[in-house]
Amino acid sequence: MSCLWRTSDLAVLLIWGVFVAESRCMNGTQTAQNSSSPLPEANITVSVQMGTKAPLCCPHISLTKAVLITWEITTRDQPSCRISYRVETKETNETNCTDRRITWASTPDQSPDLQISAVALDHDGHYLCFIATPNGNFQKRHDLQVLVPPEVTLSPGKNRTAVCEATAGKPAAQISWTPDGDCKTKKESHSNGTVTVRSTCHWEQSNVSTMFCFVSHLTGNQTLSIELNQSESKAASISECKINI
Repeated sequence: MSCLWRTSDLAVLLIWGVFVAESRCMNGTQTAQNSSSPLPEANITVSVQMGTKAPLCCPHISLTKAVLITWEITTRDQPSCRISYRVETKETNETNCTDRRITWASTPDQSPDLQISAVALDHDGHYLCFIATPNGNFQKRHDLQVLVPPEVTLSPGKNRTAVCEATAGKPAAQISWTPDGDCKTKKESHSNGTVTVRSTCHWEQSNVSTMFCFVSHLTGNQTLSIELNQSESKAASISECKINI
């Protein structure tokens, strides 16, 4: 933990709990090694934090039974990408696939799974694995939702007000205060799918000196506190501490 100390008319303490969301293969959804008939399609919603790795897994079919493995990828603002691998000839074909961050997790003769090396906002979309076998076809679809942690700030306003802002998060963060005050919250949606949430709060009571802003988000929660001094001319020390968990 590192702390920076300085002087101001406000005291702000920032405690940041970092939670990293990563997708994992959903084992047990489909197991067909010992099955003689196809299983219904499995749909899985996966939330992955931007910048992390995302494995995308096919149905659990033995490759000795597979004839053709096909991935169909549909992401925002991009033409559908199709990747196929024919087991007998070990031939791979790609159509409209330009994103080099999406690759085989291993090699297709060892595993049909894909992976995204560094998830970005434009990876939001649908990823369908289709395996053809002599006994029928098996499918597994991932609905990938990219999470973006917001940048959180807490700043003073005028006349016993404070502003807590969670900038460019996905999905939108939620902001609450303790103690309760006269608060107004606004949301601004951005073209890339992120949302900025700004909450401005006012306290009439002069005996209330310390206020807490709680920011909740799927990537982790943050708590910030601010001390409003009785006298605007009175200086107070500020500590900013960042704690990674």
